[in-house]
Amino acid sequence: MKLAVFASGTGSNFLAMLEDEGIKDKIELLVSDKPDAKAIQTAKEYGISFFSFDPKDYENKAAYEREIKDLLQDKAINFIILAGYMRLIGHTLLSVYEGKIINVHPSDLPNFPGKDAIGQALRAKVKETGVTIHYVDAGMDTGPIIAQEKVAIQEEDSLETLMARIQDVEHRLYPKVIKQLMEDL
Repeated sequence: MKLAVFASGTGSNFLAMLEDEGIKDKIELLVSDKPDAKAIQTAKEYGISFFSFDPKDYENKAAYEREIKDLLQDKAINFIILAGYMRLIGHTLLSVYEGKIINVHPSDLPNFPGKDAIGQALRAKVKETGVTIHYVDAGMDTGPIIAQEKVAIQEEDSLETLMARIQDVEHRLYPKVIKQLMEDL
């Protein structure tokens, strides 16, 4: 099993994977659409190859996804893990990796898909939200759900406190699910 992780930001889930011996040795590549993402520094520290790009440097999504697809195929990557990658995966990658891309989302999908899921939950004044790990399809957080865990929203929660509790669940649940999927494949 050869894994690629896609991240756009701090890469805290990427780091959680690298700290898990059962996953770390399978990660071959980090892909980031933000050349200054902290996840790239983490990849360097762990000796993981990385590819960063600025989407504005390409004619369209298909063009940068073709370059990513070629790189993934050159490295014989057979599974993609999205870890805070803030772009929808397009047809170019889905046509090759459909059923082989998973994502972690900070809500109990189908509630609060898309960006700012934690803020959406707080503004909706719901009593709980959660973490969802799902397969990626062409929609926005619409792929088949693999695992979910609820997270209670406390009256005094701020965006930061709720985010910290959600990330704690992500950092525990995502590696567990990844290892289970690697065993099943």
